[in-house]
Amino acid sequence: MAEHLSQSELDYPFKLLEYFNGFRVSKVIFSACELGVFDLLLHSQKPLSAEEVSHELRTSKDGMKRLLDVLVGIEILEVELTEGTAHYSSTDVANLYLAKSSPKSLHDMIIYQSQTIYPLWNNMVDAVREGKNQNEKTFGLSSEDIFSAIYRSEEEMLKFMGLMNSTWIIDGHDIVTAFDLSCFKSIVDVGGCSGALARELAKAYPASTVTVLDLPKVVQTAQKHFIQSDDTIRFQEGDFFKEDLPAADLYVLARIIHDWKEEKCLTLLKKINAACHPGGGVLLVEALLFENHRGPIMAQIFSLNMLVQTEGMEHPPSQYTHMLTAAGFTDVQVCRTGKSYDAILALK
Repeated sequence: MAEHLSQSELDYPFKLLEYFNGFRVSKVIFSACELGVFDLLLHSQKPLSAEEVSHELRTSKDGMKRLLDVLVGIEILEVELTEGTAHYSSTDVANLYLAKSSPKSLHDMIIYQSQTIYPLWNNMVDAVREGKNQNEKTFGLSSEDIFSAIYRSEEEMLKFMGLMNSTWIIDGHDIVTAFDLSCFKSIVDVGGCSGALARELAKAYPASTVTVLDLPKVVQTAQKHFIQSDDTIRFQEGDFFKEDLPAADLYVLARIIHDWKEEKCLTLLKKINAACHPGGGVLLVEALLFENHRGPIMAQIFSLNMLVQTEGMEHPPSQYTHMLTAAGFTDVQVCRTGKSYDAILALK
């Protein structure tokens, strides 16, 4: 495939040019979300002209027209001409995933990508040269304490928690049903943040108790901003590196292990093994690399993001298996979901 692609690219580098402009396409979507384009079009009773959109959102008409036309070009918006005037409307995909008011909205994920990840990636060259995150260069914060950087203000904490909420709203069900977890009657989501994945666990396994364990300020923010009226999940304050873990049948580590160096990961996994009830286990949720270094491209990109933002990386299944067995777990099972995140279940 790669060889065929290279041959065709010799005639004209279509694919390379598409890649070169990828960051511009991302920023078009990010900007439209930040400006409120998708919510305006969702709630409009009719297609709107660029002039109408710019008036409602208080932007220049010319700038908005250009932005809307690109969104049409990448098939996120629709356009129709009426007496020479273009009128724009949303596609079903935009209404479902890009409008802030949609129950499956990725708006919070997009805001985090635009305002936090995008600036970090501007220092990718330095990250590769130095082999460390770029929190200090990008935000003027210590590169050592990564979550002090991620949670550097209540506003930033809310952005990050919104990101995680969006992630598990679209990926959570596939993760919690990758294995039958009904035999685990007590489940602790370690570092469960907003509680979005815990809610998916509670929906799938209503006979199980599900507890979110996270830092006090995270738990307090979750209970203030993300609590739902029908919640059956519990929240417990605690630092899972420094304090004892509550006993449970199953511990969930969703996008936790990839944040840290192996030594720190092993310390946490051994601690979980010690706290785990006999016959219990741990569920890792990560974006799994292929063993042959050929993908998946999303996991490879995530791994680069771990370089610029944390001290960890993504791994192939063999590395997670190594860490889990070294921590005392057995019977390691891997499930690739075919989506952004995969699951690994290991038993004590």
